[in-house]
Amino acid sequence: MSTTSTTSKKSALTDPEQVPEAKKGRKKMTVPAFSARKGGAPLVCLTAYTAHVAHLVDEQADMILVGDSLGMVIHGMPNTLGVTLEHMIMHGQAVMRGADKALVVVDLPFGSFEESPEIAFRNASRVVKETGCTAVKLEGGREMAPTIRHLAARGIPVMAHVGLMPQQMNTAGGFKAVRGEDMWDAVIADAKAVEEAGAFSVVVEGVAEELAAKLTTEVSIPTIGIGASAQCDGQILVFEDMIGLFPRVPTFVKRYGNMEEMMRDAIERYALEVRDRSFPTKDHTYSAKKE
Repeated sequence: MSTTSTTSKKSALTDPEQVPEAKKGRKKMTVPAFSARKGGAPLVCLTAYTAHVAHLVDEQADMILVGDSLGMVIHGMPNTLGVTLEHMIMHGQAVMRGADKALVVVDLPFGSFEESPEIAFRNASRVVKETGCTAVKLEGGREMAPTIRHLAARGIPVMAHVGLMPQQMNTAGGFKAVRGEDMWDAVIADAKAVEEAGAFSVVVEGVAEELAAKLTTEVSIPTIGIGASAQCDGQILVFEDMIGLFPRVPTFVKRYGNMEEMMRDAIERYALEVRDRSFPTKDHTYSAKKE
């Protein structure tokens, strides 16, 4: 049930008068411009899965990721493995309706790219065509380098993802951070492999701070940290984690708000007013129209 008219919804997303100062004068972020920020001003990245949240995030973010984390924070799945290509496309389309300046990247979900470079291209090209996004992200290091090379050579920009990889939780035995120094060389080798294959950037998740800093200096593409290091070239968080709207929060997340508490309070007050009949009032109802 809608609470605003179609006209007001459209103006909220497109009216130039409602564009904040932080967004005015910014050019739309491109893949080359994103890559050129290596070693420069830190890249601000956040997830979004809906048009309105994308509109809000777009005011500040250099990149919006339509992450497969939507399976957990939007659809209530226990992990990301149940997310389908159709999920990603539907939410990618919604985000593209709200984003204007940020680079929009859409995750390739588990099972959609691992089988072969050809199948990966088929699914990635479908994501790009049906959503209008600029790039895709896929998890994996050296083993996915041939696929990244295949996609990049055919016009699909790829953001890679190394370190803790949620889609590999079953083989890893859960969501485990990479801390031991005996594992560092493998992660660095993964990052260098995806760089050489043509990835324009790489997400570095759940690794020791020292490893993230070392990796950042050893690759020429921007590193986007999540549970990594402030020395990465940029940072990304899941939007719902960051605003306090998802109960299970990783230790590396800083909550910048408590929206769950605010929403619980609003729901409680609404319920009370419905039960004591103080809502709706005359201000929220229609009077009879005299002929």
